[in-house]
Amino acid sequence: MNKLKRQEIFERLRAANPNPTTELNYATPFELLVAVILSAQATDKGVNKATDKLFPVANTPQAIVALGEEGLKGYIKTIGLFNSKGKNIIAASQLLLERHGGEVPRRREELEALPGVGRKTANVVLNTAFGEPTMAVDTHIFRVANRTRIARGKTPLEVEKGLLRHVPKAFLKDAHHWLILHGRYVCVARKPRCGACVIEDLCEYKEKAEA
Repeated sequence: MNKLKRQEIFERLRAANPNPTTELNYATPFELLVAVILSAQATDKGVNKATDKLFPVANTPQAIVALGEEGLKGYIKTIGLFNSKGKNIIAASQLLLERHGGEVPRRREELEALPGVGRKTANVVLNTAFGEPTMAVDTHIFRVANRTRIARGKTPLEVEKGLLRHVPKAFLKDAHHWLILHGRYVCVARKPRCGACVIEDLCEYKEKAEA
């Protein structure tokens, strides 16, 4: 995979979707943070179903803390691992109030210090809420980056570093969304829809499927 190919790949992805964004419903950085914590090992659709009911009632750290753990669980119980996620969201909300005046911080170290927030979640918030050129490598991005050979790696961190190094700067801010959506709807895990792929001729995956 060379520089010219990567450039063309992202030009095509941008042409197909000029303004990509997350499929999680949110209106503020805090709502996004809560939604991303909930989205671990869950679908965006399932998270949206829960937060569409939760956020009109509680969408600030103060309101979440006031709701309490049991109250919060009533809204998120349809989501996998809701017990631990509920605890983390309450604890993260308390820390935001204690350390950051109730605002979501813009620094990685401060985000990763919040309960339930790892590197991937921090990257999503930094990119989507604050426009930072970060790369949140989930299973979709890991698969697409390795399959296409845009950036190969044995771990999510290796792939993240490879993408940050190889994705042309003009595309870095939106690359995370293009790659996730591509993995979710086209370059799917079991049988990639190569025949419907806008970058099929540039992709270096050797076992291409027809549809």
